[in-house]
Amino acid sequence: MRPTIVWFRQDLRLQDNPALHAAMQRGPVVPVYVLDDAGEAVWPMGGASRWWLHHSLVALDAALRERGSRLVLARGDSGAVLRELARRTDAAAIHWNRRYEPAAIARDAALKTEFSAAGVEARSFAGSVLFEPHAVRNKSDNPFQVFTPFWKHCLTLSVEVPLRLPAGPIAAPAKWPDSLAPAALELLPRLPWAEGFAREWQPGEAGAEKRLRRFVAGAMEDYADQRNFPDTSGTSALSPHLHFGEIGPRQVWAAVQALSNDSGVFPPSRGAQVFLSEVGWREFAYHLLFHFPHTPAAPLREEFAAFPWRSDAAQLRAWQRGRTGYPIVDAGMRQLWQTGWMHNRVRMIVASFLVKHLRLSWREGAAWFWDTLVDADLAANTLGWQWTAGCGADAAPYFRIFNPVLQGMKFDPEGAYVRRWVPELARVPVEFIHRPWEAAPLDLRAAGVTLGREYPAPIVDHAQARAAALAALESIRKSRP
Repeated sequence: MRPTIVWFRQDLRLQDNPALHAAMQRGPVVPVYVLDDAGEAVWPMGGASRWWLHHSLVALDAALRERGSRLVLARGDSGAVLRELARRTDAAAIHWNRRYEPAAIARDAALKTEFSAAGVEARSFAGSVLFEPHAVRNKSDNPFQVFTPFWKHCLTLSVEVPLRLPAGPIAAPAKWPDSLAPAALELLPRLPWAEGFAREWQPGEAGAEKRLRRFVAGAMEDYADQRNFPDTSGTSALSPHLHFGEIGPRQVWAAVQALSNDSGVFPPSRGAQVFLSEVGWREFAYHLLFHFPHTPAAPLREEFAAFPWRSDAAQLRAWQRGRTGYPIVDAGMRQLWQTGWMHNRVRMIVASFLVKHLRLSWREGAAWFWDTLVDADLAANTLGWQWTAGCGADAAPYFRIFNPVLQGMKFDPEGAYVRRWVPELARVPVEFIHRPWEAAPLDLRAAGVTLGREYPAPIVDHAQARAAALAALESIRKSRP
C-alpha cells in the first residue's frame, strides 16, 4: 500500500494531531520534519527556539518509535525535500496541519497546488487553534480588532473534542527513506548560554502533558489572583509547548472542561475562566496575524509609522542584558537570558520600559524576544509588542506608562523575584529593593552594593522619560491631517 507523508511542523505530538490521525486511517505513514530556515522568510527561528526544537524532535522520534515508527529528519527547501520524499516512497498523499504565518500560508498553498497536479493528494488540517481565523468574523463580516467581543463570540462556538491516537502501532512504509541525525540539524547553540534551559524545561509531548496536569490540578484554582506575581508558580508556563504543538489548545480546553463534570459549571472556577481567556488571547493573536499579515513588520495603527523612535545601541544593550538600573526590569531580562522564558507580567513591564522609557522601537524588542524566548511565536510576539507600544489591535494607550518602581512594589512586594535574578541586590532592604538609588549610601554599603559598580544607576529618570514619551506621542498627533 502506498504511504502517506505526514509533514510535522509546529505540531510535534501524537495525540490530537489531525494530520497524523487521518494518515493512519489510510495506511502506512512516513513522518517527516524539514528544517527550512529560508522557508520562514524574514523570521527564521531564534537561538532559544532552536534549542527547544532539537529536544522536541528527539522526544517525538522516541514516541514514534514506541509505536513502531520513526521521524525522518531533513534540511533544506521544504518543497524540494517533500517532492523527493514523495518520489522515493511512492507516496499517495501528504498531510500537514495548517500554520497561519504569512510566509507559511503562501508556501502551503503553492505546495498543495503542486502536489495535487502531480497526482499526490495534499490535505491540510486545523490542529493548532480552537477556531480557524478565517471562520471568526464580526457582525459586519470583518475581522475583530478588539479582544473582548472577539472572545465573547468565540465562547458561543463549539470546541471540537481532541482526537485520540488509535491504539497499536503506526503502520510503517515498505522501506524507510534516509534521515539526518538530530545533531546534523545544528540546532543546539555553540555557546553555553542555554545551559540553564534544561533545568527549567522538559520539551516534548510528555513534558507538556505533565505540565498541564500539574497546573490544572494545582495553580489554576488561584490563577486569577496569583498570575501577576512573578515570584510564585502561578502561571501554566505552557506557552512553549503550545507554540511547538507538543500539546494543542483543544487538549487544554478539554482538561479544564473535565473539572466541570461534577458541578456541571464551565468554566469550573474564576481561575479557570481567566486562564481560558489567556488561551483566547493566543487565538486572538493568530486571528490578527492571519487578517493583518503586515503587522510583524509594521504597526496596525498607521499613524504610528511616523512615531519618532530613538536609536541608542548602548541603552538597547543595557536593556537586553538586564543592566538598566531598574531592578524589576533587570530581573525579567536576566530570567529571559538564563531560562528562555519570562513571566507575563514582567514581559509587559520590560516592554513598556523599552518603548516608553527608552523610546526604542517595539521592533527592537520583538527581535530580541524572538531570539531569546523558547516560546517565540510570530503571532503572540507581534500582538504583545504592538499592544505595549500602543500601535496594535486593542492596544494599551501609549500614554499608559508603567512606573517600574511601582510595578515592582505591587507585584514583587518582598523583592523575592528581584533577589533571585539580580543577586547583587539580595541584601538590599525591602523598602529599597525596587529603588536602590534612594537608599542611603551606608545602607547600600552594608548590602555590598555601590551604584555604578556592583549594580548600575538608572540609565534614565522615570519622570523625564515619561515626559519625553508623552511629547513624542503628541508629535504624531499634531502631524495627522
